[in-house]
Amino acid sequence: MRILGIETSCDDTGAAIYDSQQGLVVNRLASQVDIHNLYGGVVPELAARDHIRKLLPLIENLMQDPANDGRSVDAIAYTAGPGLAGALLVGASVASGLAYAWNVPALPIHHMEGHLLAPMLEDTFPEFPFVALLVSGGHTQLIDVEAAGKYRLMGQTRDDAAGEAFDKTAKLLGLGYPGGPKIAACAREGREDRFVFPRPMTRQPGLEFSFSGLKTQVLTTTRKQPRLDSQTIADIALAFELAVVDTLTIKCMHALEISGRTRLVVSGGVGANQRLRDRLRQECEKRGGEIFYPRMEFCTDNGAMIAYAGYFRWELEMKEDPKFKHHGGFDIRPRWSLEDLS
Repeated sequence: MRILGIETSCDDTGAAIYDSQQGLVVNRLASQVDIHNLYGGVVPELAARDHIRKLLPLIENLMQDPANDGRSVDAIAYTAGPGLAGALLVGASVASGLAYAWNVPALPIHHMEGHLLAPMLEDTFPEFPFVALLVSGGHTQLIDVEAAGKYRLMGQTRDDAAGEAFDKTAKLLGLGYPGGPKIAACAREGREDRFVFPRPMTRQPGLEFSFSGLKTQVLTTTRKQPRLDSQTIADIALAFELAVVDTLTIKCMHALEISGRTRLVVSGGVGANQRLRDRLRQECEKRGGEIFYPRMEFCTDNGAMIAYAGYFRWELEMKEDPKFKHHGGFDIRPRWSLEDLS
């Protein structure tokens, strides 16, 4: 089975083709970083307009790629939510139109299920069950994955997601957008002993997160400095990054203890942070566990994870109902809980 995946949930236009026999055939991504960098964050209307400009040429290029060998697709998977409503509408409209024209099913896919399944695109992938940390610009969640398609929310952020906190902190420090890579690069020059920020909610029971206080701590700290030179900015960036990494690590280890799982999956844009990867791997190895990540290019939003999630969801639904067939659906859900898929 060959599936075209379309991703337009936020500020990256992604398209990919996944084949059940060959694996990932071809993958394309058009970034909007230069557009949104002017504003220090994503502007929803501009994001939707850029998806309109780029999506169809991207798909045309994909279908004509020599790796695809001129083959048609058997289904189209598109991100139906969660995400920005205008951006989601672009992907849903194109997917539904193409599905009607090509007489193939259109499969609405949950964006976070795409992230959760992204490590399955690697040669070494996790077996069920496992705990997943989904940590991106809009979400910070711990999910207990009991089996294929069976998800239970263990904890999530009460305010800003970790990725949002990175973006807002980078803006406060004048580092630009996107915040994650900018903070990480700046923090390499930082000194650990100058500033120490709190690790929010790590001394409380449960697996909830809160990152808005860290953003406030950064603002307060910058205002107290007589001179905000490059070294001071690097020191603050490092203090912030260490606080986020420690908080995520503590919560992840607690989630593994509570669930009794030994495997941890980390996905989403913040999952590309090298300091976080190193720290989580060390802690998992200490406990005799395993940790799985998608490759760096699949941590951020991409069409490959949606194409694979489309295949995964098709296989799952077909096993439950052999008559399952979803033709040319049109569905977006800007707010959508992962637990609803169970």
